[in-house]
Amino acid sequence: MNDPISPLVGPGSQPGEEDGAALDYLQMPSGMMTFSTPNLPESEEAEGLEAGMAALENVLAITRDTGIGSVDLTGLDESNRAFVNQVLGEGEVSVIAGSAAQAQEAVLAGVWRVRETGHDGDVSRDYVEVGAFPARILAAAFDGAQQQVPIATSFGPNIFNAPPLLPEINEYIPRVNGAAAAHVINLSLLPHTEEDLTYLNDVLGRGVLTILSRGYGNCRITATATGNVWWVQFYNSQDTMILNTIEITAVPEVACASPEDIADSAGRLDEILEIYR
Repeated sequence: MNDPISPLVGPGSQPGEEDGAALDYLQMPSGMMTFSTPNLPESEEAEGLEAGMAALENVLAITRDTGIGSVDLTGLDESNRAFVNQVLGEGEVSVIAGSAAQAQEAVLAGVWRVRETGHDGDVSRDYVEVGAFPARILAAAFDGAQQQVPIATSFGPNIFNAPPLLPEINEYIPRVNGAAAAHVINLSLLPHTEEDLTYLNDVLGRGVLTILSRGYGNCRITATATGNVWWVQFYNSQDTMILNTIEITAVPEVACASPEDIADSAGRLDEILEIYR
């Protein structure tokens, strides 16, 4: 059985215990993140970093052209890779796919630093990807996931409002590929017990992909073990959950960069690279 509470239940989702006990949940990052120019090396310090510069020029070409593609960094030495990382900086969205992959959005929206690791823990792929969301990580998010939620004929004590949600979830899972928008079930607006949330967590299962977004507020997105079903939770500056939802979609919009974001990033990256040309 999956851990029935953390991180799908947290402060703000239900009344506190009379004895003062509180449910555990993963600490969210705090602070609003906005674009700022990375702390860049001086132009004269870029001598010998031509390979890193060439990689960044390739990233720029992709952002200007299709807005989708990747640039391999495995051939760069440590200094050139560090230069690329310094120029890109760290932006609003972090992605962890278990031990298999990690991604960090740059300060340039839609530009991602991605590392994939093998079973031995060594980095197998190291690259910069341009796109709404890292494609290979998303493609593997629901590997082996169930495609429908099993519906029981009987339920345990204090499970009242979770069962009616299951047919609704099953109805919308097959619609994801042709859907223009996510189907959202707002648990914050529905009456529920702790047992309701625990049951939903158990029946949906827990996937390996976790996304943290630190834009205008903090958001934690967790893939379930049910295809295209996500938990999306928003927290305020006191790390109290203020919105708890289930989203049925390919990937929640809050984690994605738009084409307009990527076009804007092209202009910003061009301005940064002009220092070294």
